[in-house]
Amino acid sequence: MAEPGRTLKSLLDALDESVHGLMAAPRGLGAVVRSVTVVDDDGPLPVGTLAVVPGEEADALADRNPEGVAAVAVTGVPDGGAERLRALGLPVLSVDPRLTGKEFADLVRAVLETPGDEPRHRDLFSLAQTVATLTGGLVSIEDSAGAVLAYSAADEGADELRRRTILGRGCPESFLAHLRAWGVNERLAAGEVVEVAERPDLGAERRLVVGVLAGGRMLGGIWVQIGDAPRPAATTRVLLGAARLAATHLMRTHGARSGGDPAELAVGLLTGAFDTDALARHLGADPGTPVSVIALALREEAGQGGWLLDRATETASVYAASYRSDALVIPACGLLYLLMPAPSGNPAPASWVRDLVTALRQNLGTPVQAALAGVAPRMSAVPSLKKVASRTLDVVRDRPELTVTSFEEVRSSVVLRELIDDLAERPHLRDVRLDGLDEEQCRSLAVYLDTFGDVTRAAELLHVHPNTLRHRIRRIRTLTGLDLDDADQRLLASLTLRARR
Repeated sequence: MAEPGRTLKSLLDALDESVHGLMAAPRGLGAVVRSVTVVDDDGPLPVGTLAVVPGEEADALADRNPEGVAAVAVTGVPDGGAERLRALGLPVLSVDPRLTGKEFADLVRAVLETPGDEPRHRDLFSLAQTVATLTGGLVSIEDSAGAVLAYSAADEGADELRRRTILGRGCPESFLAHLRAWGVNERLAAGEVVEVAERPDLGAERRLVVGVLAGGRMLGGIWVQIGDAPRPAATTRVLLGAARLAATHLMRTHGARSGGDPAELAVGLLTGAFDTDALARHLGADPGTPVSVIALALREEAGQGGWLLDRATETASVYAASYRSDALVIPACGLLYLLMPAPSGNPAPASWVRDLVTALRQNLGTPVQAALAGVAPRMSAVPSLKKVASRTLDVVRDRPELTVTSFEEVRSSVVLRELIDDLAERPHLRDVRLDGLDEEQCRSLAVYLDTFGDVTRAAELLHVHPNTLRHRIRRIRTLTGLDLDDADQRLLASLTLRARR
């Protein structure tokens, strides 16, 4: 079952007049609210919560730097703390003064407990903010008539056209006429990313726009105000991917696709617990097409998992959609899995995956790592490669410099990890003679075996004199009866010692 939650935009729509105003939204309205907490002490606040605080205590809350909080709702008359909360990147809501904090929290809780119809990771406000982050511009998503559907945070630098479009909920007719005269709509219908030159007389800085298309039909467009700033190399890819995601969202919103949350259903492709072929077809994938399996580990700190995984899913979805329109991005078990159809049987390029990991590292601030598990010949073979991918990420956990690793590069380590896990579950397969050794003896024997009996090298690694190591090895032989001249005994001893680490 999906974890309950709504984007801040959805929550504001549902609460209606209970929210007196939006005091700050420095990162837009895409944050996912999963719970509500009335702040009445200095106790920890849950990740993803909407913190309800009296205005006179907003400053104290800002002092706590409440990481992981989705947003803050201020009751009564706010003090200077509201501005400080904004500086922390938190959206700040002003509650209807007729409501107490508890009354407002009860309303929020009722909304959160009511099943919503917004798809996870596909809220247009969240998508707009993701595109803004990846392109460095100011983003708006509009329908085919120019009406604004969503927009990124309106930070400093917004031109007159953007302000008029957002405040008026639609693009001014004078600018629409300019687009028609310049043939922009025809180029958008052809799938181009179009650069629109600045028009000072219309209050417009330089922009990029891509059409949101479905079956040759124009559903809308994604606009990015970029001004004179140089555009990031991945901007075109980001916009094309975002347009595909926006098209999926708009079609689903209008009822063209139904039948459950795609993110939830797609998890079934990883587990193999359901009819894989039928599930793949329902999600728009060909079950008989080879699929490249990629896993991403965010390597986040404790307590960041939920909201950070949401942000990573949105970014990965944009990148994946730009590469393959039928790609699937599936958050599961704390990891992010990408299923990239590969009709030719070739895996997704490592360079493309490396670009994605670089973008995630920059935007999440964590040492994200990716594992290329290989290509499943058909969708039903994905669960086995899913295990390979997660195993590969386990092996490279302590090597953050490895941003992208293929299973083939660490096959020996992965297989060895499997054997060691089997030994842990079946203790009778271990060399029980080693159980009586202390930690120093175990380490000395392990290093001695790892260096193929090279006493000089092993002593260097252990920082002891070679004669000291020779004495320890003789003592270990006496205590255990281990014959280190026997290859089988050496191998079993090495595996047993690794299982103890």
